[in-house]
Amino acid sequence: MFGFDLAGRLLWLPISILSLSFHEFAHAWSAWKLGDDTASRAGRMTLNPLAHIDVIGTILLPLFSPIPFGWAKPVPVNPARFRRDVSMSRGMAITASAGPLSNVLLAVVAAVLLGLGLRLAPDLVDRGSPARIFLVGLLQMNVSLAVFNLLPVPPLDGSRIVAWLLPYRLQQQWHQLEQFSLFLLIPVVLYGGRLVSGPINRLFSLLLDLARVVALA
Repeated sequence: MFGFDLAGRLLWLPISILSLSFHEFAHAWSAWKLGDDTASRAGRMTLNPLAHIDVIGTILLPLFSPIPFGWAKPVPVNPARFRRDVSMSRGMAITASAGPLSNVLLAVVAAVLLGLGLRLAPDLVDRGSPARIFLVGLLQMNVSLAVFNLLPVPPLDGSRIVAWLLPYRLQQQWHQLEQFSLFLLIPVVLYGGRLVSGPINRLFSLLLDLARVVALA
């Protein structure tokens, strides 16, 4: 997936599109559950990738950039439309956390399917088989998306969670950082791998252990 292996990236592209679409759907669904139908009315509360694809961020950058990084179209959320029993900051934290949590869920599903495959149809998920490449890739991609998006850097999902946890007097100052989100995100993309590689590898290892447990159950 790294470097300029175009063929390898083409294999990863459908996995990336599926994972990003599920991530954005989770944002839209959680906002809708909290009373905000903005994303639903915009046609974003769907698993159809066509509703979420950003040509540059979802296709071109993952395929051709030196660093395989990308994004989908952000889901519109209007915190003013949340239910009255949900504060804006809490609602935004919930909708933000739904994205990484959805990726963890998808990674768990991939691990369970891999384990079931090893148990019931080992030839289907033999090393080098398309099914194994897809499931392991789906696991890796979603673990990486979940951990990376939890970094407390605007505009990543983790920044919304931090904003909710901060004392009210500091929240406005935190939100002012969002105007510099592009400048903050560039160094994170370039050098953030060192920050997240440990948690990513640990979670990936735990899910592989889950696959082995399912295979042996």
